[in-house]
Amino acid sequence: HTPMYFFLSCLSFVDACYASTIAPKMLISLLLVRATISFFACMVQHLCFGVFVTTEGCLLSVMAYDRYVAIANPLLYGVAMSKRKCVGLVIGSCMCGIINSLIHTISLGRLSFCRLNVVSHFFCDIPSLLKLSCSETSTNELLLLTFSGIIAMGTFLVVIISYMFIVLAILRIHSASGRQKAFSTCASHLTAVTIFYGTLSFSYIQPSSQYSVEQEKVVSVFYTLVIPMLNPLIYSLRN
Repeated sequence: HTPMYFFLSCLSFVDACYASTIAPKMLISLLLVRATISFFACMVQHLCFGVFVTTEGCLLSVMAYDRYVAIANPLLYGVAMSKRKCVGLVIGSCMCGIINSLIHTISLGRLSFCRLNVVSHFFCDIPSLLKLSCSETSTNELLLLTFSGIIAMGTFLVVIISYMFIVLAILRIHSASGRQKAFSTCASHLTAVTIFYGTLSFSYIQPSSQYSVEQEKVVSVFYTLVIPMLNPLIYSLRN
């Protein structure tokens, strides 16, 4: 019932949700010779995926702050990370996901699609959909780069700053066993953060001129299917 396990339960729920928006349709598509998806279903899938993947990024940064408080102020941990504050941080993460996804989905819905209607991907990802539009997509590309960049870099900065303070706090611990125990509480989170932000940044924070559909497909398999599967294993290692 500590804040750490509360955030872990929220992270597991988000993992299950955003993998579930991709995996079932992908498996059906693999079985069918000619897989189809309606425009409405495609927009819903894009909206849900955007909400959950953004929420996951925000939750990982919140969990980094939680680890900092637990290591730097262990005696005040229960007070600093009260139940009300934990719930507020999770709701804030969800709101970021909803706002970010709504902006991209609404801007995507305003485009005209009059070219080839074959989505060269295993789910409705925004870069692949922009390739099909016959409208001017520079605004969408700018929104994608701006919001994805701000959220990714903002949450990643929170993680980096939190870990800088965590390292300083660990260095102040005199006993070797105490340092090892403090580091073990962060190792699983640091592993999950590295995999998640590494693949996501490579996929979205790049100019459209350097965008490769085939390369993006391979990378997106990791953050849509592999990472949700690995997270429970990563966080169970310390047990």
